Amino acid sequence: MSQPNLLFLITDQQQGATVEPATPCQTPHLDRLAAAGTRFTRCYAPNPICSPSRASLMTGLLPHSHGMVDVTHAVEPYRAELKPNLPFWSRTLQQAGYHTAYLGKWHIERTNRLENFGFETYDVERYQQLQGLVERGGPMRLRVTVQQKGYKDFLLCGVTDDPVEATPEYGLYNDGISFLRQVARTHDRPWALFLSTEAPHDPYVVPEIYYQRYNPADILRPPSFDDDLADRPAIYRRIQQVWRQLEWSHFAQATACYYAYCSLVDDQIGRLLAALEETGQAENTLVVFTSDHGDYVGAHRLFLKGIPAFEEAYRIPLILSGPGIPAGRVIEQIVSSLDLGPGLTQLTAGVEFPCHGRSLLPLLQAEPGPWTSEAFAECHGQRLYYTQRVVWQDNTKYVFNGFDEDELYDLATDPHELHNLARNPAWQPVLEAMAARMWQIIRQTDDFNMFKAQYGMFRFVPVGPEWKGN
Repeated sequence: MSQPNLLFLITDQQQGATVEPATPCQTPHLDRLAAAGTRFTRCYAPNPICSPSRASLMTGLLPHSHGMVDVTHAVEPYRAELKPNLPFWSRTLQQAGYHTAYLGKWHIERTNRLENFGFETYDVERYQQLQGLVERGGPMRLRVTVQQKGYKDFLLCGVTDDPVEATPEYGLYNDGISFLRQVARTHDRPWALFLSTEAPHDPYVVPEIYYQRYNPADILRPPSFDDDLADRPAIYRRIQQVWRQLEWSHFAQATACYYAYCSLVDDQIGRLLAALEETGQAENTLVVFTSDHGDYVGAHRLFLKGIPAFEEAYRIPLILSGPGIPAGRVIEQIVSSLDLGPGLTQLTAGVEFPCHGRSLLPLLQAEPGPWTSEAFAECHGQRLYYTQRVVWQDNTKYVFNGFDEDELYDLATDPHELHNLARNPAWQPVLEAMAARMWQIIRQTDDFNMFKAQYGMFRFVPVGPEWKGN
């Protein structure tokens, strides 16, 4: 068989729970993709916001290494500027002879000149939507808006009478289908197509035909909805206050809109996969579905994403299907989106891609090979500067908050992160071990600013970078 094609589908702000079997979110096409391939239940983003996480996805590097530590449109270049001459695994595929194409939301760096990053064909300007505080005009059947003194009104969700054909997602996937038909006619070399939607990023504005698929009265409150965040950093509680003016009915409506947005994208994926079959390319195409980061969607009485380092913001969907991918496998070991680059370059072009991530191949073998169930993330804040590092090891999660109290969770007994164990004396050895592991990763990835934090005023981590254990 010739080198497989790659169809890489990425959404924006879609939490991992939306593709799980018990979810109320309806994604039948992704369900079929997962049944034919492998679904990862614990894939984590290395950052909870768009540009840093997307740059990490494409480079396999943590944000401190690639320089994109905030979103491109909202800060001056010194705060978020992609460093020059970084490895991009899209460039690796191009060098291996692939026709590389990118359509949709880019948001990785500022030039929008994707030929510099290994893409032969691209169109990102057509799908450039309003950035920052997105405003949507026009009549809506439903609108949930947050109003605060001195701020512009913030639109969280809405329902319109627009047909699906009027949505950017429909147009984007039309272009993807056109690409598939074009390359099917040429058959001269393998291709790699990246399709990136803005959906289901807020505001969750959807056509009525999709909203009708969900009854807000049937939406269940998240188990953490009544969490007062009393033993978490104070900034978490301040952010929670943004949503306190909303009743549960508003949360349910917004959640229904969010699920409807995911369903809209799923329908477009179904159209694309049908075109892949019709053009005779499905058998030799590796299909990947993931997202850049998640969304709280009501957990801890929050929406969107950001500094509260909860699972809903970091755990993302990951499905692989096609040549070399086991059918019907569910992988529960922890992986990172940093691991996609080195895994996909091996599965497609058969070449290595050295980076901070690890190749996923051991987990995809007929007999899965050894794997350390661990992930690492870092957050540098948005506009307002915070320092945060997150370590997952099996069912233990440690959050270093450079601005307030740390967090420690046992996800096996407390999957909804209601009990912070960082101050529990019985968990002190675990806290110290997780902090020590954080320092090891910081050293291994040359996080210079963190590693040099040994001056007197910075010594508030449970253990310092020189600690070797008892």
